Amino acid sequence: MSTVAPILLTPGPLTTSARTRQAMMVDWGSWDDSFNQLTASLCEQLLAIVNGADSHYCVPLQGSGTFAVEAAIGTLVPRDGNVLVLINGAYGKRLAKICEVLGRRFSTFETAEDQPTTAADVERLLLADPGITHVALIHCETSTGILNPLADIADVIARHGKRLIIDAMSSFGALAVDAQKVPFDALIAASGKCLEGVPGMGFVFTRKESLAAAAGNSHSLAMDLQDQHAYMARTGQWRFTPPTHVVAALHEALLQYNEEGGLPARHRRYADNCQTLLDGMALLGIRSFLPEAIQAPIIVTFHAPKDPRYQFKAFYERVKAKGFILYPGKLTQVETFRVGCIGHVNQAEMQAAVNAVAQVLEEMEVLEI
Repeated sequence: MSTVAPILLTPGPLTTSARTRQAMMVDWGSWDDSFNQLTASLCEQLLAIVNGADSHYCVPLQGSGTFAVEAAIGTLVPRDGNVLVLINGAYGKRLAKICEVLGRRFSTFETAEDQPTTAADVERLLLADPGITHVALIHCETSTGILNPLADIADVIARHGKRLIIDAMSSFGALAVDAQKVPFDALIAASGKCLEGVPGMGFVFTRKESLAAAAGNSHSLAMDLQDQHAYMARTGQWRFTPPTHVVAALHEALLQYNEEGGLPARHRRYADNCQTLLDGMALLGIRSFLPEAIQAPIIVTFHAPKDPRYQFKAFYERVKAKGFILYPGKLTQVETFRVGCIGHVNQAEMQAAVNAVAQVLEEMEVLEI
């Protein structure tokens, strides 16, 4: 077993840089001016990534990405709202479950896990039900790595005068979304994904007018984004105990993000990782689940080898012993496993991971090389 910490080839938490981890070695007072400045700087930098400073607020929230998704639905969808949830994987289903638990009226449109939702689908659904007020979309569905055509769908939603809520958990920071070109009420992301921070903080970009109109919507005190933003705007402080070390780590990760060259450079590195992975696995005879045209460079789902000697748990443990942590599949119909392309990882490390997979499959006598 390697004594070096393994590289996380997962969709988050993921491998972070030494600088990002080092930033967590300082304790911060949650009401201290220096920490308040850190939070303000963080929100300003995040807004810049979506070109949203003029039109949107960035509201940070304690907790995982799912906390932020629930907060966005609960705050921005009025209690008499009606949400159309577009589903082609587990996270779309989770969003629908949130609507159900919160008592928000919703309908779902589900496509196969290898089938993007199309703008034509959304056009037809909105014409069929004029009572829909909001449409919720997963930009990159992490259960497969599929990329949904956000810009085209957003245009249709705007033309119908409806509001768009985007779960961009796995895409934000690596796939470009411009708030001035893609109209949305909310875009939701988190610290532990493509920005390469650590998990523990979500954030929601909310259209200023929509957040101002959202007072009293929320089902929850802790998850009320309107109240969270109003308190922060008034005091500079978080309402309740903030995840101070997570904020500090994300601030440091954003410095490195900008040093690397921002979103274009981050996208290029992940795309290179993804291509190295796809090419290497293809040489081993391991097929990716999605066609390349709809594969986002975030996480790749692979068909498991058909050989009866292949067992995921043994495969996982052996690859981990060689220094790489993979991720189980999330599909119900076919056996798969997933490999993330994101995190503080480069092409050489991705090739090393492919080599480790090859060695393990040979050891398991699943593959003859």
